[in-house]
Amino acid sequence: MQKSFIEELKEWSVSIVIAAVVAFSIKTFLFDIIEVSGTSMLPTLHDKDRVAIEKITLYTKDIKRGEIVILDPGTKGRGIYIKRVIGLPGETIEIKNGNVYINGEILHENYLRSGTYTDIDMKVTIPEDSVFVMGDNRQVSEDSRIIGPIPIKNLKGHALFRIFPFNQMGKI
Repeated sequence: MQKSFIEELKEWSVSIVIAAVVAFSIKTFLFDIIEVSGTSMLPTLHDKDRVAIEKITLYTKDIKRGEIVILDPGTKGRGIYIKRVIGLPGETIEIKNGNVYINGEILHENYLRSGTYTDIDMKVTIPEDSVFVMGDNRQVSEDSRIIGPIPIKNLKGHALFRIFPFNQMGKI
């Protein structure tokens, strides 16, 4: 027996609603795509790059040093930031003579341009619920040196790979 137009329309409507709910859930809770705005992550990421981010592992609070994260700086900053995790909860970060030290040990940062000087001498112990983040382009980055440690609850995702421009597509 052939379906009526109304029955066919109901089936299509249900399928469309289910697809929309699934797409919304994936974008809200699992993955998203963001556009990099600015030069604070040079040379790793460039202005207008598009980056796929993953959100689910943030719920486990299993954050790793060196990971690139997307964050809301709260009232101390503007908009959404993309930065690299430098210090983890409970660690002491010291910046002196252009170098970064974690718990007294120099941090080797092979992702920085040769000769990068990290300014704003400081020493801070990161609260247990926060991380210390910095941009790779230290001279222009508004990061934890200025706005302080970032609460883990303000992290929105971590970067998986660059999807645009296509000639630079790949894992970050």
